Amino acid sequence: MTKVLVPLAQGCEELEAVTVTDLLTRAGIEVVTAGLDSEPVVAARGLKIIPQTIINNVTDTLFDMIVLPGGLPGANHLRDNDALQNILKKHAENNNYLAAICAAPKALLQAGVLEGKTITCYPGALNSLDLSNIKLTESALQIDGKIVTSRGPGTAMDFALALIELLEGTSKKEEVEKGLVR
Repeated sequence: MTKVLVPLAQGCEELEAVTVTDLLTRAGIEVVTAGLDSEPVVAARGLKIIPQTIINNVTDTLFDMIVLPGGLPGANHLRDNDALQNILKKHAENNNYLAAICAAPKALLQAGVLEGKTITCYPGALNSLDLSNIKLTESALQIDGKIVTSRGPGTAMDFALALIELLEGTSKKEEVEKGLVR
């Protein structure tokens, strides 16, 4: 069974976290949510989310994909978490998918896994950072090899459906999409 890690940081964007988790689960993918600490996650707009585990418990697990929800200050917490940064580097070395939406590509940038890649993110989220070896687009969704990025909350459903297609194929994506009555 395909297994995906969704790290949840305090102040994450709830629409992105919940949409990704929900749609991947509908596709029959095993989703593991991991908080950066042992507290319930209080998302950017106050929604409380209780992760299944903490990030320190999954440092030795290889996932087929890691999906980073954005939001602020959540994306900054993902960027600054040493355990998650090590997990991201390990998965990049193993050529596993890494996906980030909204401001979360800053965590991938911090991990050093975006060299030579074309990415997208929330407008202005990476403005103060060195992007000299990265191409930044305004696309709603950007796939460059094993790196998948998306713009923000409004693109969360298309982002999640694209992840399903990458992991489980077009027919599974279409099956999930049909059930959503889009």
